[in-house]
Amino acid sequence: MYRRSEPEDQGLRLQTRRRSSGGSLLDLVPTIDEEARPVTVGERISARDPDIVRPVPAPQPKSGGLAEILPGLHALASIGIDDVILWLRDGIRWMIIAFIVCVAGALAYALAASQRYTVYTDLVVDPSNLNVVSDDVFTTNPQRDAQLLEVESKLRILTSRNVLKRVVDGLQLANDAEFVKPTPLALLTALFSSPDGKADNELAAMRALTERVEARREERSFVVVLNVWSEDPAKAVTISDAIVDAFEAELFQSSAESAGRVAQNLNARLDELRRNVTEAEKRVEDFRRANGLQSSNNGELVSNQLSSELNTQVLEAQQRFIQAETRYKQMSAAIAQGQTASASVFESANMTSLRQQYNALQQQIGSMQLTYGEKHPRLAAARSERATLEAAINQEARRISERAKADYDRERSALDALRAKANDETSNVFADNEAQVHLRDLERDARTKAAIYETHLARTQQITERQQIDTTNIRVISRAVPPNSRSWPPRTIILLIGGAVLGLIAGVAMAVALGLWRYLRGQQPAAA
Repeated sequence: MYRRSEPEDQGLRLQTRRRSSGGSLLDLVPTIDEEARPVTVGERISARDPDIVRPVPAPQPKSGGLAEILPGLHALASIGIDDVILWLRDGIRWMIIAFIVCVAGALAYALAASQRYTVYTDLVVDPSNLNVVSDDVFTTNPQRDAQLLEVESKLRILTSRNVLKRVVDGLQLANDAEFVKPTPLALLTALFSSPDGKADNELAAMRALTERVEARREERSFVVVLNVWSEDPAKAVTISDAIVDAFEAELFQSSAESAGRVAQNLNARLDELRRNVTEAEKRVEDFRRANGLQSSNNGELVSNQLSSELNTQVLEAQQRFIQAETRYKQMSAAIAQGQTASASVFESANMTSLRQQYNALQQQIGSMQLTYGEKHPRLAAARSERATLEAAINQEARRISERAKADYDRERSALDALRAKANDETSNVFADNEAQVHLRDLERDARTKAAIYETHLARTQQITERQQIDTTNIRVISRAVPPNSRSWPPRTIILLIGGAVLGLIAGVAMAVALGLWRYLRGQQPAAA
Protein backbone atom coordinates (compact mmCIF):
# COMPACT_ATOMS: atom_id res chain seq x y z
CA MET A 1 0.00 0.00 0.00
CA TYR A 2 1.13 3.62 -0.43
CA ARG A 3 2.69 5.51 2.51
CA ARG A 4 3.33 9.21 2.69
CA SER A 5 6.75 8.68 4.29
CA GLU A 6 8.04 7.03 1.13
CA PRO A 7 9.67 9.15 -1.47
CA GLU A 8 7.39 10.58 -4.07
CA ASP A 9 9.24 8.93 -6.89
CA GLN A 10 8.80 5.54 -5.15
CA GLY A 11 5.08 6.21 -4.81
CA LEU A 12 4.92 7.23 -8.38
CA ARG A 13 6.63 4.00 -9.35
CA LEU A 14 4.04 2.04 -7.33
CA GLN A 15 1.16 3.93 -8.97
CA THR A 16 2.62 3.39 -12.39
CA ARG A 17 3.12 -0.29 -11.66
CA ARG A 18 -0.44 -0.50 -10.34
CA ARG A 19 -1.77 1.06 -13.46
CA SER A 20 0.29 -1.20 -15.70
CA SER A 21 -0.54 -4.47 -13.80
CA GLY A 22 -4.20 -3.97 -13.47
CA GLY A 23 -4.60 -3.99 -9.51
CA SER A 24 -2.63 -7.13 -8.25
CA LEU A 25 -1.01 -7.07 -4.66
CA LEU A 26 2.19 -8.62 -5.99
CA ASP A 27 2.67 -5.46 -7.91
CA LEU A 28 3.24 -3.62 -4.59
CA VAL A 29 6.44 -5.72 -3.82
CA PRO A 30 9.57 -3.96 -5.21
CA THR A 31 11.41 -5.80 -7.80
CA ILE A 32 14.90 -7.19 -7.27
CA ASP A 33 16.42 -4.63 -9.71
CA GLU A 34 15.00 -1.78 -7.75
CA GLU A 35 16.44 -3.07 -4.45
CA ALA A 36 19.87 -3.74 -5.94
CA ARG A 37 20.09 -0.34 -7.62
CA PRO A 38 22.74 1.80 -5.87
CA VAL A 39 21.49 4.77 -4.00
CA THR A 40 22.50 8.06 -5.55
CA VAL A 41 24.03 10.91 -3.57
CA GLY A 42 20.81 12.92 -3.73
CA GLU A 43 18.77 9.97 -2.53
CA ARG A 44 21.18 9.36 0.35
CA ILE A 45 20.93 13.00 1.51
CA SER A 46 17.13 12.86 1.34
CA ALA A 47 17.12 9.65 3.27
CA ARG A 48 19.21 11.11 6.11
CA ASP A 49 16.96 14.19 6.55
CA PRO A 50 13.63 14.24 4.80
CA ASP A 51 12.99 17.87 5.80
CA ILE A 52 15.82 19.12 3.73
CA VAL A 53 14.62 20.55 0.50
CA ARG A 54 16.09 18.48 -2.25
CA PRO A 55 18.27 20.61 -4.51
CA VAL A 56 17.32 20.89 -8.02
CA PRO A 57 19.74 18.65 -9.94
CA ALA A 58 21.95 20.44 -12.37
CA PRO A 59 21.32 19.71 -15.98
CA GLN A 60 23.45 16.73 -17.01
CA PRO A 61 25.32 16.79 -20.26
CA LYS A 62 23.98 14.44 -22.68
CA SER A 63 27.24 12.64 -23.55
CA GLY A 64 31.08 13.01 -23.15
CA GLY A 65 32.92 15.38 -20.75
CA LEU A 66 34.43 15.03 -17.24
CA ALA A 67 31.03 14.66 -15.55
CA GLU A 68 30.32 11.52 -17.56
CA ILE A 69 33.71 10.02 -16.60
CA LEU A 70 33.42 11.11 -12.94
CA PRO A 71 29.72 11.29 -12.18
CA GLY A 72 30.31 11.89 -8.41
CA LEU A 73 32.48 14.94 -8.95
CA HIS A 74 29.60 17.38 -8.33
CA ALA A 75 29.06 15.85 -4.86
CA LEU A 76 32.68 16.03 -3.77
CA ALA A 77 31.87 18.57 -1.01
CA SER A 78 29.50 16.16 0.69
CA ILE A 79 32.22 13.62 1.61
CA GLY A 80 32.11 12.92 5.34
CA ILE A 81 34.04 11.01 7.95
CA ASP A 82 31.78 8.01 7.41
CA ASP A 83 32.91 7.82 3.82
CA VAL A 84 36.55 7.93 4.85
CA ILE A 85 36.06 5.21 7.44
CA LEU A 86 34.28 3.12 4.82
CA TRP A 87 37.16 3.63 2.39
CA LEU A 88 39.70 2.60 5.08
CA ARG A 89 37.68 -0.48 5.88
CA ASP A 90 37.52 -1.45 2.23
CA GLY A 91 41.28 -0.80 1.76
CA ILE A 92 42.47 -2.64 4.85
CA ARG A 93 44.24 -5.20 2.66
CA TRP A 94 46.23 -2.47 0.91
CA MET A 95 47.29 -1.09 4.27
CA ILE A 96 48.52 -4.48 5.38
CA ILE A 97 50.41 -5.00 2.14
CA ALA A 98 52.06 -1.58 2.37
CA PHE A 99 53.01 -2.18 5.99
CA ILE A 100 54.62 -5.52 5.20
CA VAL A 101 56.42 -4.20 2.14
CA CYS A 102 57.87 -1.17 3.94
CA VAL A 103 58.99 -3.17 6.98
CA ALA A 104 60.57 -5.77 4.71
CA GLY A 105 62.26 -3.04 2.70
CA ALA A 106 63.62 -1.41 5.86
CA LEU A 107 64.97 -4.74 7.05
CA ALA A 108 66.55 -5.44 3.68
CA TYR A 109 68.17 -1.99 3.61
CA ALA A 110 69.50 -2.47 7.14
CA LEU A 111 71.11 -5.76 6.09
CA ALA A 112 72.36 -4.70 2.65
CA ALA A 113 73.28 -1.01 3.06
CA SER A 114 76.97 -0.07 3.31
CA GLN A 115 77.91 0.97 6.80
CA ARG A 116 79.49 4.36 7.34
CA TYR A 117 81.89 5.27 10.14
CA THR A 118 82.49 9.01 10.51
CA VAL A 119 85.53 10.48 12.24
CA TYR A 120 86.10 14.13 13.21
CA THR A 121 89.30 16.16 13.30
CA ASP A 122 89.49 19.65 14.80
CA LEU A 123 92.00 22.10 13.35
CA VAL A 124 92.93 25.64 14.30
CA VAL A 125 93.63 27.55 11.11
CA ASP A 126 95.29 30.70 12.38
CA PRO A 127 95.24 33.35 9.62
CA SER A 128 98.36 34.98 11.13
CA ASN A 129 101.32 33.06 9.81
CA LEU A 130 104.46 32.53 11.85
CA ASN A 131 106.56 35.71 11.92
CA VAL A 132 109.86 34.17 10.83
CA VAL A 133 111.19 37.28 9.08
CA SER A 134 110.45 40.90 9.89
CA ASP A 135 109.10 41.90 6.49
CA ASP A 136 107.67 38.73 5.03
CA VAL A 137 106.49 38.68 1.44
CA PHE A 138 103.03 37.57 2.65
CA THR A 139 101.53 40.14 4.97
CA THR A 140 98.66 39.43 7.35
CA ASN A 141 95.66 41.73 7.49
CA PRO A 142 94.70 42.46 11.12
CA GLN A 143 91.04 43.11 10.20
CA ARG A 144 88.72 40.36 11.46
CA ASP A 145 86.68 40.15 8.27
CA ALA A 146 89.82 39.70 6.23
CA GLN A 147 91.05 37.02 8.62
CA LEU A 148 87.75 35.17 8.35
CA LEU A 149 88.02 35.27 4.57
CA GLU A 150 91.53 33.90 4.87
CA VAL A 151 90.26 31.02 7.01
CA GLU A 152 87.39 30.35 4.61
CA SER A 153 89.86 30.22 1.73
CA LYS A 154 92.04 27.73 3.57
CA LEU A 155 88.90 25.77 4.43
CA ARG A 156 88.21 25.44 0.72
CA ILE A 157 91.79 24.31 0.16
CA LEU A 158 91.25 21.59 2.77
CA THR A 159 88.68 19.88 0.51
CA SER A 160 90.23 20.90 -2.79
CA ARG A 161 91.21 18.48 -5.52
CA ASN A 162 94.91 19.09 -5.01
CA VAL A 163 94.67 17.93 -1.41
CA LEU A 164 92.40 14.98 -2.19
CA LYS A 165 94.64 13.91 -5.08
CA ARG A 166 97.59 13.76 -2.70
CA VAL A 167 95.50 11.49 -0.47
CA VAL A 168 94.37 9.29 -3.38
CA ASP A 169 97.96 8.90 -4.58
CA GLY A 170 99.40 8.43 -1.11
CA LEU A 171 96.89 5.81 0.08
CA GLN A 172 96.47 4.14 -3.33
CA LEU A 173 92.70 4.63 -3.16
CA ALA A 174 92.43 4.01 -6.93
CA ASN A 175 93.07 0.34 -6.13
CA ASP A 176 90.65 0.25 -3.20
CA ALA A 177 87.40 -1.59 -3.89
CA GLU A 178 85.54 0.65 -1.46
CA PHE A 179 86.29 3.73 -3.57
CA VAL A 180 86.36 2.14 -7.01
CA LYS A 181 83.51 -0.34 -7.23
CA PRO A 182 83.41 -2.22 -10.56
CA THR A 183 80.05 -2.31 -12.31
CA PRO A 184 78.67 -5.35 -14.10
CA LEU A 185 79.28 -3.65 -17.44
CA ALA A 186 82.80 -2.54 -16.56
CA LEU A 187 84.44 -5.66 -18.01
CA LEU A 188 82.40 -5.40 -21.21
CA THR A 189 83.13 -1.69 -21.48
CA ALA A 190 86.84 -2.26 -20.95
CA LEU A 191 86.96 -4.54 -24.02
CA PHE A 192 85.81 -1.75 -26.33
CA SER A 193 87.29 1.32 -24.65
CA SER A 194 90.84 2.68 -24.57
CA PRO A 195 93.22 1.14 -22.00
CA ASP A 196 93.19 4.22 -19.76
CA GLY A 197 91.76 2.48 -16.75
CA LYS A 198 94.21 3.98 -14.25
CA ALA A 199 93.04 7.52 -14.92
CA ASP A 200 89.41 6.43 -14.72
CA ASN A 201 90.03 4.71 -11.40
CA GLU A 202 91.79 7.76 -9.99
CA LEU A 203 88.92 9.96 -11.13
CA ALA A 204 86.37 7.57 -9.60
CA ALA A 205 88.33 7.44 -6.34
CA MET A 206 88.55 11.23 -6.34
CA ARG A 207 84.78 11.54 -6.75
CA ALA A 208 84.10 8.98 -4.05
CA LEU A 209 86.50 10.68 -1.65
CA THR A 210 84.95 14.08 -2.39
CA GLU A 211 81.54 12.74 -1.35
CA ARG A 212 82.98 11.42 1.91
CA VAL A 213 84.82 14.55 3.06
CA GLU A 214 83.20 17.60 4.58
CA ALA A 215 84.71 20.58 6.38
CA ARG A 216 83.07 23.46 8.19
CA ARG A 217 84.14 26.31 10.41
CA GLU A 218 82.79 26.78 13.90
CA GLU A 219 80.98 30.03 14.49
CA ARG A 220 83.05 32.94 15.89
CA SER A 221 86.27 30.97 15.86
CA PHE A 222 89.08 29.79 13.61
CA VAL A 223 88.40 26.15 14.45
CA VAL A 224 87.68 23.94 11.44
CA VAL A 225 85.98 20.56 11.83
CA LEU A 226 86.85 17.91 9.24
CA ASN A 227 84.38 15.02 8.75
CA VAL A 228 85.45 11.88 6.93
CA TRP A 229 83.50 8.68 6.66
CA SER A 230 84.40 5.27 5.40
CA GLU A 231 83.16 1.71 5.63
CA ASP A 232 86.11 0.88 7.88
CA PRO A 233 86.71 2.90 11.10
CA ALA A 234 90.50 2.53 10.91
CA LYS A 235 90.51 3.56 7.24
CA ALA A 236 88.46 6.65 8.07
CA VAL A 237 91.08 7.68 10.66
CA THR A 238 93.90 7.03 8.17
CA ILE A 239 92.18 9.11 5.48
CA SER A 240 91.51 11.95 7.92
CA ASP A 241 95.17 12.07 9.03
CA ALA A 242 96.31 11.90 5.40
CA ILE A 243 94.04 14.82 4.48
CA VAL A 244 95.50 16.93 7.30
CA ASP A 245 99.06 16.10 6.21
CA ALA A 246 98.22 16.82 2.57
CA PHE A 247 96.56 20.08 3.59
CA GLU A 248 99.68 21.27 5.42
CA ALA A 249 101.87 20.17 2.51
CA GLU A 250 99.61 21.97 0.02
CA LEU A 251 99.76 25.21 2.02
CA PHE A 252 103.55 24.99 2.27
CA GLN A 253 103.90 24.25 -1.44
CA SER A 254 101.51 27.08 -2.31
CA SER A 255 103.48 29.60 -0.25
CA ALA A 256 106.78 28.25 -1.58
CA GLU A 257 105.58 28.53 -5.18
CA SER A 258 104.33 32.07 -4.57
CA ALA A 259 107.67 33.03 -3.04
CA GLY A 260 109.44 31.34 -5.94
CA ARG A 261 107.47 33.38 -8.46
CA VAL A 262 108.36 36.57 -6.61
CA ALA A 263 112.03 35.56 -6.46
CA GLN A 264 112.00 34.72 -10.17
CA ASN A 265 110.55 38.11 -11.04
CA LEU A 266 113.11 39.82 -8.81
CA ASN A 267 115.93 37.86 -10.46
CA ALA A 268 114.76 39.03 -13.85
CA ARG A 269 114.67 42.58 -12.53
CA LEU A 270 118.12 42.17 -10.95
CA ASP A 271 119.78 41.68 -14.35
CA GLU A 272 118.47 45.04 -15.53
CA LEU A 273 119.42 46.75 -12.26
CA ARG A 274 122.91 45.24 -12.45
CA ARG A 275 123.38 46.64 -15.95
CA ASN A 276 122.19 50.07 -14.82
CA VAL A 277 124.67 50.12 -11.93
CA THR A 278 127.52 49.01 -14.18
CA GLU A 279 126.74 51.71 -16.74
CA ALA A 280 126.48 54.41 -14.05
CA GLU A 281 129.78 53.44 -12.45
CA LYS A 282 131.42 53.31 -15.89
CA ARG A 283 130.24 56.85 -16.62
CA VAL A 284 131.78 57.99 -13.32
CA GLU A 285 135.14 56.40 -14.08
CA ASP A 286 135.17 57.73 -17.66
CA PHE A 287 134.46 61.24 -16.48
CA ARG A 288 137.05 60.96 -13.73
CA ARG A 289 139.65 59.69 -16.21
CA ALA A 290 138.83 62.35 -18.80
CA ASN A 291 139.22 65.16 -16.24
CA GLY A 292 142.14 63.66 -14.33
CA LEU A 293 140.12 63.38 -11.15
CA GLN A 294 142.03 60.84 -9.17
CA SER A 295 140.73 59.93 -5.76
CA SER A 296 142.62 58.64 -2.78
CA ASN A 297 141.52 55.78 -0.59
CA ASN A 298 139.35 58.07 1.51
CA GLY A 299 137.57 59.40 -1.57
CA GLU A 300 139.33 62.77 -1.61
CA LEU A 301 140.67 64.03 -4.90
CA VAL A 302 144.44 63.74 -5.35
CA SER A 303 144.64 67.37 -6.46
CA ASN A 304 143.00 68.54 -3.25
CA GLN A 305 145.22 66.32 -1.18
CA LEU A 306 148.35 67.46 -3.06
CA SER A 307 147.37 71.10 -2.70
CA SER A 308 146.90 70.61 1.00
CA GLU A 309 150.29 68.94 1.34
CA LEU A 310 151.97 71.71 -0.69
CA ASN A 311 150.47 74.33 1.55
CA THR A 312 151.86 72.52 4.53
CA GLN A 313 155.28 72.30 2.91
CA VAL A 314 155.19 76.01 2.04
CA LEU A 315 154.49 76.85 5.66
CA GLU A 316 157.36 74.65 6.84
CA ALA A 317 159.75 76.08 4.20
CA GLN A 318 158.74 79.56 5.14
CA GLN A 319 159.51 78.81 8.79
CA ARG A 320 162.93 77.39 7.91
CA PHE A 321 163.65 80.40 5.70
CA ILE A 322 162.86 82.78 8.52
CA GLN A 323 165.15 80.88 10.89
CA ALA A 324 167.99 80.86 8.34
CA GLU A 325 167.54 84.54 7.63
CA THR A 326 167.60 85.43 11.31
CA ARG A 327 170.71 83.34 11.97
CA TYR A 328 172.53 84.83 9.03
CA LYS A 329 171.70 88.37 10.06
CA GLN A 330 172.86 87.70 13.63
CA MET A 331 176.20 86.35 12.32
CA SER A 332 176.65 89.33 10.04
CA ALA A 333 176.00 91.73 12.89
CA ALA A 334 178.46 89.88 15.19
CA ILE A 335 181.20 89.97 12.55
CA ALA A 336 180.57 93.66 11.89
CA GLN A 337 180.76 94.41 15.62
CA GLY A 338 183.86 92.16 16.19
CA GLN A 339 182.12 89.91 18.65
CA THR A 340 182.91 86.66 16.95
CA ALA A 341 184.68 85.22 19.97
CA SER A 342 181.77 85.83 22.35
CA ALA A 343 178.73 85.48 20.01
CA SER A 344 176.95 82.24 20.63
CA VAL A 345 175.48 82.18 17.16
CA PHE A 346 178.71 80.77 15.80
CA GLU A 347 178.63 77.15 16.70
CA SER A 348 181.04 74.53 15.48
CA ALA A 349 183.53 72.11 16.97
CA ASN A 350 186.52 74.12 15.69
CA MET A 351 185.01 77.31 17.09
CA THR A 352 184.55 75.65 20.48
CA SER A 353 188.21 74.47 20.53
CA LEU A 354 189.47 77.90 19.54
CA ARG A 355 187.38 79.53 22.22
CA GLN A 356 188.76 77.18 24.83
CA GLN A 357 192.34 77.90 23.73
CA TYR A 358 191.61 81.57 23.66
CA ASN A 359 190.15 81.61 27.15
CA ALA A 360 193.04 79.56 28.53
CA LEU A 361 195.63 81.85 26.91
CA GLN A 362 193.77 84.87 28.18
CA GLN A 363 194.08 83.54 31.69
CA GLN A 364 197.80 82.91 31.22
CA ILE A 365 198.28 86.47 30.01
CA GLY A 366 196.50 87.79 33.06
CA SER A 367 198.71 85.74 35.35
CA MET A 368 201.89 86.84 33.58
CA GLN A 369 200.92 90.45 33.89
CA LEU A 370 200.62 90.08 37.62
CA THR A 371 203.74 87.97 37.95
CA TYR A 372 206.21 89.33 35.44
CA GLY A 373 204.89 92.76 34.51
CA GLU A 374 203.93 94.22 31.21
CA LYS A 375 207.32 94.03 29.57
CA HIS A 376 208.22 90.42 30.21
CA PRO A 377 209.20 88.54 27.02
CA ARG A 378 206.90 85.62 27.77
CA LEU A 379 203.99 88.02 28.03
CA ALA A 380 204.76 89.42 24.58
CA ALA A 381 204.82 85.92 23.12
CA ALA A 382 201.50 85.09 24.76
CA ARG A 383 199.94 88.21 23.37
CA SER A 384 201.20 87.28 19.90
CA GLU A 385 199.69 83.81 20.31
CA ARG A 386 196.36 85.42 21.40
CA ALA A 387 196.29 87.55 18.27
CA THR A 388 196.76 84.43 16.21
CA LEU A 389 193.83 82.75 17.99
CA GLU A 390 191.62 85.81 17.45
CA ALA A 391 192.39 85.71 13.76
CA ALA A 392 191.51 82.04 13.65
CA ILE A 393 188.25 82.69 15.47
CA ASN A 394 187.32 85.45 13.03
CA GLN A 395 188.13 83.24 10.09
CA GLU A 396 186.03 80.44 11.57
CA ALA A 397 183.18 82.87 12.18
CA ARG A 398 183.28 84.04 8.58
CA ARG A 399 183.25 80.45 7.43
CA ILE A 400 180.20 79.71 9.59
CA SER A 401 178.57 82.90 8.34
CA GLU A 402 179.12 81.93 4.73
CA ARG A 403 177.53 78.52 5.42
CA ALA A 404 174.60 80.26 7.05
CA LYS A 405 174.36 82.50 4.00
CA ALA A 406 174.20 79.40 1.82
CA ASP A 407 171.45 77.93 3.99
CA TYR A 408 169.57 81.18 3.77
CA ASP A 409 169.79 81.20 -0.01
CA ARG A 410 168.75 77.54 -0.24
CA GLU A 411 165.72 77.99 1.99
CA ARG A 412 164.71 81.02 0.03
CA SER A 413 164.91 79.15 -3.27
CA ALA A 414 162.96 76.19 -1.81
CA LEU A 415 160.30 78.52 -0.49
CA ASP A 416 159.95 80.21 -3.84
CA ALA A 417 159.70 76.86 -5.63
CA LEU A 418 157.08 75.52 -3.25
CA ARG A 419 155.05 78.71 -3.52
CA ALA A 420 155.10 78.49 -7.31
CA LYS A 421 154.08 74.85 -7.24
CA ALA A 422 151.34 75.55 -4.68
CA ASN A 423 149.98 78.31 -6.87
CA ASP A 424 149.91 75.97 -9.88
CA GLU A 425 148.21 73.25 -7.85
CA THR A 426 145.65 75.72 -6.55
CA SER A 427 144.57 76.52 -10.09
CA ASN A 428 144.25 72.80 -10.77
CA VAL A 429 142.14 72.40 -7.65
CA PHE A 430 139.71 75.05 -8.84
CA ALA A 431 139.37 73.30 -12.21
CA ASP A 432 138.93 69.96 -10.47
CA ASN A 433 136.28 71.36 -8.14
CA GLU A 434 134.25 72.54 -11.11
CA ALA A 435 134.52 69.10 -12.68
CA GLN A 436 133.81 67.48 -9.36
CA VAL A 437 130.35 69.09 -9.27
CA HIS A 438 129.33 67.03 -12.30
CA LEU A 439 131.23 64.08 -10.91
CA ARG A 440 129.15 64.17 -7.72
CA ASP A 441 125.98 64.01 -9.81
CA LEU A 442 127.28 60.97 -11.61
CA GLU A 443 128.41 59.37 -8.34
CA ARG A 444 125.06 60.14 -6.70
CA ASP A 445 123.20 58.47 -9.57
CA ALA A 446 125.53 55.50 -9.37
CA ARG A 447 125.08 55.19 -5.60
CA THR A 448 121.28 55.37 -5.92
CA LYS A 449 121.21 52.65 -8.54
CA ALA A 450 123.65 50.59 -6.52
CA ALA A 451 121.47 50.96 -3.41
CA ILE A 452 118.38 49.84 -5.34
CA TYR A 453 120.29 46.91 -6.75
CA GLU A 454 121.60 45.90 -3.35
CA THR A 455 118.12 46.16 -1.85
CA HIS A 456 116.63 43.95 -4.55
CA LEU A 457 119.52 41.54 -4.29
CA ALA A 458 119.12 41.20 -0.53
CA ARG A 459 115.34 40.86 -0.89
CA THR A 460 115.74 38.19 -3.55
CA GLN A 461 118.10 36.18 -1.39
CA GLN A 462 115.73 36.56 1.56
CA ILE A 463 112.74 35.37 -0.44
CA THR A 464 114.76 32.51 -1.86
CA GLU A 465 115.55 31.38 1.65
CA ARG A 466 111.91 31.99 2.60
CA GLN A 467 110.90 29.23 0.17
CA GLN A 468 112.50 26.68 2.45
CA ILE A 469 110.65 27.84 5.58
CA ASP A 470 107.10 26.75 6.42
CA THR A 471 105.35 29.69 8.09
CA THR A 472 101.79 28.33 8.05
CA ASN A 473 100.21 28.19 11.47
CA ILE A 474 97.99 25.08 11.36
CA ARG A 475 97.49 23.14 14.57
CA VAL A 476 95.53 19.93 15.14
CA ILE A 477 93.75 20.21 18.48
CA SER A 478 91.73 16.97 18.17
CA ARG A 479 93.02 13.99 16.25
CA ALA A 480 90.57 11.58 14.61
CA VAL A 481 89.81 8.45 16.65
CA PRO A 482 87.95 5.30 15.55
CA PRO A 483 84.18 5.64 16.28
CA ASN A 484 82.37 3.17 18.51
CA SER A 485 79.32 2.87 16.26
CA ARG A 486 78.36 3.51 12.68
CA SER A 487 76.95 6.83 11.61
CA TRP A 488 74.80 5.33 8.80
CA PRO A 489 72.51 3.47 8.47
CA PRO A 490 70.71 3.87 11.81
CA ARG A 491 70.16 0.90 14.08
CA THR A 492 67.95 -1.92 12.74
CA ILE A 493 65.15 -1.39 15.24
CA ILE A 494 64.93 2.28 14.27
CA LEU A 495 64.76 1.35 10.59
CA LEU A 496 62.00 -1.20 11.29
CA ILE A 497 59.97 1.36 13.23
CA GLY A 498 60.43 3.88 10.46
CA GLY A 499 59.43 1.33 7.84
CA ALA A 500 56.32 0.43 9.81
CA VAL A 501 55.27 4.04 10.14
CA LEU A 502 55.95 4.66 6.47
CA GLY A 503 53.98 1.54 5.51
CA LEU A 504 50.98 2.65 7.57
CA ILE A 505 51.06 6.08 6.02
CA ALA A 506 51.38 4.64 2.52
CA GLY A 507 48.57 2.08 3.12
CA VAL A 508 46.20 4.75 4.46
CA ALA A 509 47.00 6.97 1.52
CA MET A 510 46.35 4.15 -0.95
CA ALA A 511 43.06 3.18 0.73
CA VAL A 512 41.79 6.75 0.76
CA ALA A 513 42.88 7.26 -2.82
CA LEU A 514 41.12 4.12 -4.04
CA GLY A 515 37.94 4.96 -2.10
CA LEU A 516 37.90 8.47 -3.50
CA TRP A 517 38.35 7.09 -7.00
CA ARG A 518 35.41 4.75 -6.63
CA TYR A 519 33.33 7.56 -5.17
CA LEU A 520 34.05 9.82 -8.08
CA ARG A 521 33.33 7.04 -10.52
CA GLY A 522 29.97 6.49 -8.85
CA GLN A 523 30.84 2.96 -7.81
CA GLN A 524 31.03 3.65 -4.08
CA PRO A 525 27.98 2.42 -2.08
CA ALA A 526 26.45 4.93 0.31
CA ALA A 527 27.63 4.88 3.89
CA ALA A 528 24.94 3.73 6.37
